[in-house]
Amino acid sequence: MTESRQFDDAINARLEEFDARYQMLKHIDRYFYLQPVVGKVNNRVTMADGRELIMLASYSYLGLMGHPDIEAAAKKAVDEYGTGAGGVRLLTGTTDLHERLEARIAKYSKREDVAVYSSGFLTNVAIITALLTPKDMVVMDKLDHASIVDGCMLSGARWRTFRHNDMNHLESILRRAKGKYESTMIVVDSVYSMDGDMCDLPALRRICDEYGARLMVDEAHSVGALGATGRGIEEHFDMEGSIDIKMGTLSKAIPSVGGYVAGDHKMINYLKHNSRPFIFSAGLPPAQCASAIAALDVIENEPQRIQRLQAVQGEYARGLMELGFNTMETSTAIVPVHIGDEMKTLDLTHKLFERGIFVCPIVHPAVPKGTERLRTCLMATHTEEDLATIFEMFEKSGKELGII
Repeated sequence: MTESRQFDDAINARLEEFDARYQMLKHIDRYFYLQPVVGKVNNRVTMADGRELIMLASYSYLGLMGHPDIEAAAKKAVDEYGTGAGGVRLLTGTTDLHERLEARIAKYSKREDVAVYSSGFLTNVAIITALLTPKDMVVMDKLDHASIVDGCMLSGARWRTFRHNDMNHLESILRRAKGKYESTMIVVDSVYSMDGDMCDLPALRRICDEYGARLMVDEAHSVGALGATGRGIEEHFDMEGSIDIKMGTLSKAIPSVGGYVAGDHKMINYLKHNSRPFIFSAGLPPAQCASAIAALDVIENEPQRIQRLQAVQGEYARGLMELGFNTMETSTAIVPVHIGDEMKTLDLTHKLFERGIFVCPIVHPAVPKGTERLRTCLMATHTEEDLATIFEMFEKSGKELGII
């Protein structure tokens, strides 16, 4: 057998192993991914089979899907610009809408300049791979998003991880590395998407200052959700200007698509001319630029949405804890429901779906074995009726399975 044939057999074995597991879950009605929905996603969602469920898994934290001002902006952009950018940003794919969007985000994030990318995942990869070299070190939280992990590995820099939110461990890594690298960057999430807790921004800023490190924060889950006006983790801690490199997305509280990095003008200009995902990816479609601009206007003009989201999150997390569920260390709109057993997690998901609640099970390898959970997400548009129904169905399902 040739070497190439052996290689092909190894790949086939992996495919067969996955397919066997996939078919098994489908057979016992415990496969809950790639669920097709019809129409706009808000606090209620219509499934392809016509059933209406309470949505408890969407990142649309402010419930802006279908907002008339945002939809009108997108439709106007299609009429004026068409449906695509027509090229990569560096060559033919930049319109005045792209420039207006970057200026709008810069104003909102209180930074000099912004570069917009075609996805949040690519944004993290772009920043880290463009700014770091094999002569540098990057240190990331153990629970950082996969895009940060991939960016660190692709950068060629020496990368290390510190235990989740363990500032003593982070400092020990920096002490041992002192003087060995040209540059050091610390990269964290503002809100951790599987656990729902926040980074310790005050401690991170102090450590970066002490060790001469640059701080990059992924604000995907905090923009529009944290702070009195939704400006994120800096506003939450009253530490404006404390983050060196601010990354965010346009696909969560902002109902569009794409990602961005905000910072000083020299860095942004460098990234636009040196980061591969910017140079070699088509620009965002005009409608997505226009809808993101309009969404930022809505967020500023309707601060009651942020207040409502934060109130709903508190009420929901307290309600689940009173029922006896483990919501871990959450303090944000992402509220995990820790089960710790894969089949019980899938069984709970099944019961909730049957009772009209759309939830997402999170199992290995997304989280370590023994930490399986539901990941639930709150929206500003969840009503008191929604919450009452959710609590009732969680209580019934949890008791039937012996979880509570």
